[in-house]
Amino acid sequence: MCGRFSLYSDFRVIVDRFHVDEVTFDETEYEASYNIAPSQQVVAVISDGTGNRLGFLRWGLIPPWAKDAKIGYKMINARAETAADKPSYRNAFKKKRCLVVADSFYEWRRTEDGKQPMLIRMKNGEPFAFAGLWEAWKSPEGETVYSCSILTTEPNELMETIHDRMPVVLAKEDEQRWIDPSIQDEEILTDMLKPYDGNEMEAYPVSPDVNSPKNNSPELIERVS
Repeated sequence: MCGRFSLYSDFRVIVDRFHVDEVTFDETEYEASYNIAPSQQVVAVISDGTGNRLGFLRWGLIPPWAKDAKIGYKMINARAETAADKPSYRNAFKKKRCLVVADSFYEWRRTEDGKQPMLIRMKNGEPFAFAGLWEAWKSPEGETVYSCSILTTEPNELMETIHDRMPVVLAKEDEQRWIDPSIQDEEILTDMLKPYDGNEMEAYPVSPDVNSPKNNSPELIERVS
């Protein structure tokens, strides 16, 4: 699964890297975060077919038919193998796909002494995109909430030493295709949801302080012995 990640790249780097045409929030609202947790706002890119929009989505997808927003806490991840067929994700898989922007993510490796948090990132340090699904939900009070899930898949050779699942990190050449609303063929979309090349990633242990989402500082991404 993917339950915690970070995003601290410079705002303009994000805009350029993901070919953003429109930003739906004030640039001053963007803040680096080293411990993004479920229910928090994440930075994401969506497309209506005419351009890429950068905005905030709440992490934890709320289906349009949900009676309560709390269901989002159980829907932070969607399995790539079954998302196209699940009632909660089927519509989003076909029509509402997004890029969730990140610099690294965390996973916990089981050891004799307990669980050791590990940070996983690109060796070149560049930001990357998780494959995401998004939805719009209207609360009983009339508020519209935009939310998302991050897709997961089998681990690559690096991740299999840490956990039995990993988030879908899209290949650069697939990012724009993934959010293209004109592409709705399930086979084409599913083919993009494969484990990312482990040779391009690195993993190292970090402080257990990351266990609490209350902690959010640059020290969390530093390697520990």
